[in-house]
Amino acid sequence: MFGVLARLRVPVIIVLHTVLTTPTPGQRQVLEEVVGHADAVVTMSEAARQRLVDGYAVERPDEVVVIPHGALPVNPPALMPSADRPMILTWGLLGRGKGIEWGISALGALRDLKPRYLVAGQTHPKVLAHEGELYRGNLRNRAAALGVADLVEFDPAYREIEALAELVGQADVVLLPYDSSEQVTSGVLIEALAAGKPVVATEFPHAVELLADGAGLLVPHRDPDAIAAALRRVLTEPGLVAGMSDRSASLAPTLNWSAVANRYRRLAERLLAGRVVVTT
Repeated sequence: MFGVLARLRVPVIIVLHTVLTTPTPGQRQVLEEVVGHADAVVTMSEAARQRLVDGYAVERPDEVVVIPHGALPVNPPALMPSADRPMILTWGLLGRGKGIEWGISALGALRDLKPRYLVAGQTHPKVLAHEGELYRGNLRNRAAALGVADLVEFDPAYREIEALAELVGQADVVLLPYDSSEQVTSGVLIEALAAGKPVVATEFPHAVELLADGAGLLVPHRDPDAIAAALRRVLTEPGLVAGMSDRSASLAPTLNWSAVANRYRRLAERLLAGRVVVTT
C-alpha cells in the first residue's frame, strides 16, 4: 500500500473514518505512514481532527480538514409521528457495541407511555459470518426477561434511501446508545439530524460535538436510567423537541451530500492548483 502511495503523481486525499485514542504500535505506524503520503487529510468531525493532530506524528496539521459525513440525499417525508404509540428508533448494521441492550433495559421505566422501540437493520456481515444472529437473539431474550418484549420490534430488512427516509420520518426520537467512547464518526447521527429528528445518544465524541448545542440529549454510557429519563423528556416535552428541531434545521444544510461533495471538490481544486500534475 505504501509503495502505491509513494508512486502516485496526483494529489492524494486520505479520508479517516476512525482515529483511535490508544492505537497499537502497528495501528499508529500504519496511520502515520498513510497520513505522511497525503496532500490533505479529511476527518469527519473536529474531535477526530484534534485526536489526529494531538496524538499522532502529523507533519502538516494545516492540511488536516474537517468535512462531515454526508446525509441522505432526499428529504424525509413530512410524516407525523404516531400519537398513540410513540416510536423510538435505532437503525444501522446490528452488532455488539451498538448498546441496544441498554435501550431495551430502559423501556420498563417508560411503559406508561406505551412506546414502540424499533431496531431496524441487518446484522453486520462480519458479525453474521462469525456468530450468526446470536446478538439479535440475545436482545430478544433480554426483552423477554425484562417483560418488555411487547415494546420492542426487530426489523432486519434492508432499505433503500427512500424507504429509510420514510422510516426515519415516522420516528419520534432516534436513540443511539452506543457503547464505544472512541466513535468520532456516526453516519446515523448525521442522518437523524439532517431529518430534523430529536436524538438521545451516549457521550461518544461525535455526539458530544454535534448535540451539545441543543440538537439532542447526551447520556452516560450503559446507563438505562439516564436513557429512560432522556427519552421521557423528549416524548413529553413539546417545547424541548421544537428547540431540538430548530437546531437540527440550522445544521442540516451543511450535512447533505451535495454540500459535502462541494467541499471535497473545492479541496481537490485547491490541491490541483497548488502543484503540477505529472502524467505519462
